[in-house]
Amino acid sequence: MQAKVVVVGSLNMDLVTRAPRLPRGGETLHGDSFVTVPGGKGANQAVAAARLGAPVAMIGCVGGDAYGEQLLAGLLVEGIDCQAVTPIADVASGVALIVVDDSSQNAIVIVAGANGRVSPASVQAVDHLLVQAEVIICQLEVPNEAVAFALKRGRELGKTVILNPAPASGPLPSDWYAAIDYLIPNESEAQALTGLVVDSRASAEQAASQLLAMGAGKVIVTLGAQGSLFADGQGFEHFPAPQVKAVDTTAAGDTFVGGFAAALARGDTERQAIAFGQVAAALSVTAAGAQPSIPTLKEVQAFTPL
Repeated sequence: MQAKVVVVGSLNMDLVTRAPRLPRGGETLHGDSFVTVPGGKGANQAVAAARLGAPVAMIGCVGGDAYGEQLLAGLLVEGIDCQAVTPIADVASGVALIVVDDSSQNAIVIVAGANGRVSPASVQAVDHLLVQAEVIICQLEVPNEAVAFALKRGRELGKTVILNPAPASGPLPSDWYAAIDYLIPNESEAQALTGLVVDSRASAEQAASQLLAMGAGKVIVTLGAQGSLFADGQGFEHFPAPQVKAVDTTAAGDTFVGGFAAALARGDTERQAIAFGQVAAALSVTAAGAQPSIPTLKEVQAFTPL
């Protein structure tokens, strides 16, 4: 089946421990549990889009190790087209070291591994996937050169281009913005991109306005339990988050992005797609782990908020 959503991005094995709280610098804590879970923002968003109804293809790299085999197998089980997921024999797969505390907040350290081998050439080599796509999604866990190429090629082809600027540590290259239809940062990423403190709906509006002025087509700032803020040239709209009992917020943002893309790919309006993505993200925080927490289309359709 021709992929309607193509994700250019990372595949990581998440090494997850739960602890009563996040450790301070120099401190050692006793954890409560440890699991390995398939993750990576690119793979998470691909799985979310697939489970939520879209035909999906993934472009990325894994290592020539057991983690790489497991990551690839996991995507194939979801029905994702993995012809463009390349094993790199002499490199370890990417990993994310994640600590989740009792309030369901997390702290994450990423080691890129094979994700660092994604390049403009490797994306160009599977250009037919981009040509066939309706929506192209990128993040920032692979080299910037590859992201820039995918964004600009998507714009050339007239596709709907989504950038989730995660993890952002500073402003984006100025020439990226014109290629982006939907820029989807969370509060900390919006702050990194703009230099503004983003800690409220009002400050999110200021940041979104600045990002629009930089050239982004439209901006969605995800606000966690407070929902999301949509901004375009006509103004702002706040979408409240469904009320749920949170267990683990890992991959909630990825689930939103994947759900939003899947809804756009099937023809929903952007406001319908935002609402759909928010329900999917809300359901994801009610379960532990990255990909294991991502809901299916049937689960979203059956969702009833608290």
